[in-house]
Amino acid sequence: MNINEMIMHPLVFLIGLLIVAVTLFSAISTFVLPRSARSPLTRLVFRLLRWVFDLILHFAKTYSRRDAVMAYYAPIGLMMLLPTWYLLISLGYAAMYWGLGVGNFITAYKLSGSSLFTLGFAATQGLWQSALVFSEAMLGLIMVALLIAYLPTMYSAFSRREQAVNMLEVRAGNPPSAVEMLLRFRRIHGLDRLGEYWRTWETWFADIEESHSTLATLVFFRSPRPEMSWITAAGAVLDAAALMLSAVEVPYELSAALCIRAGYLALHRITHYFGIPLPHDPHFPDDPISISRAEFDATLSQLEAAGLPIKLDREQAWKDFAGWRVNYDRSLIALCTLVMAPFAPWSSDRIQSSNLSDAEFKD
Repeated sequence: MNINEMIMHPLVFLIGLLIVAVTLFSAISTFVLPRSARSPLTRLVFRLLRWVFDLILHFAKTYSRRDAVMAYYAPIGLMMLLPTWYLLISLGYAAMYWGLGVGNFITAYKLSGSSLFTLGFAATQGLWQSALVFSEAMLGLIMVALLIAYLPTMYSAFSRREQAVNMLEVRAGNPPSAVEMLLRFRRIHGLDRLGEYWRTWETWFADIEESHSTLATLVFFRSPRPEMSWITAAGAVLDAAALMLSAVEVPYELSAALCIRAGYLALHRITHYFGIPLPHDPHFPDDPISISRAEFDATLSQLEAAGLPIKLDREQAWKDFAGWRVNYDRSLIALCTLVMAPFAPWSSDRIQSSNLSDAEFKD
């Protein structure tokens, strides 16, 4: 062995070891670690796939067709992770086998593929080479087992999320609206029953904060029906709570304030996971909101005409509402944009590039 080979073999071995280590870090961050952790490799796979889907979306002329296309984005992205990891692990181990002197790189790659997929058509000799073969075979089995264990956990969280979203349609209409939610509650249950509902959604927000940051692919899993979305449902509930606290003449409801706090913390942390910049500790009027004063006044007039007791000081009501809304306004709109949410008032309709209309859901 000459000097160049003496240098190259250890160097290639270390490069292969690094590739395997980075791949394992990605798998552990995505499937195992019970906290929010960014994996550059996982993000790269989803970004490249999103680029492909964006090209396909140019041929979809209506929202319902775009939604049908995007329904496959998260599942395909999730399934693409396993072959990506397998490819990198096989290349990394091939480099390590070559570094240990297993023939040329093609021979080393055949040994790597045979070991990773436990096919056993290639054999090797030597203690260290055999140890690598056994470790690669073990990693191949672990990757499959992780994916099998991961899917039930993800779909369980998805089911919990969608159950609340579906139930909201009964109380907030379709698309979900904060105004419609307050009007229906007044007619059916009475406004005094909203306290229990705020507590239910406080728990829901805590659940999605944990599940949608540790299992980030869930953010892109779309509701079974194209006109429904977890993010527009969240926006409707938060706006309803903000309207109750700021503009409706009823006793102060602490559970509504806690629901808003749980909501904006959840949306902030999910938004932060995707690296979307948000203002730190926003305050109105220094940080404007996407709802205009005219829209707010029109909403109060609609509620008042329906019989809700509206506070006389509309100026203070506006300041209070904006003070609540500014906490989640930017994160709500950002997530609506990220997931290509369906039309809903005061949330996805703020996306200037969407140009959606109710008629698009009826094609």
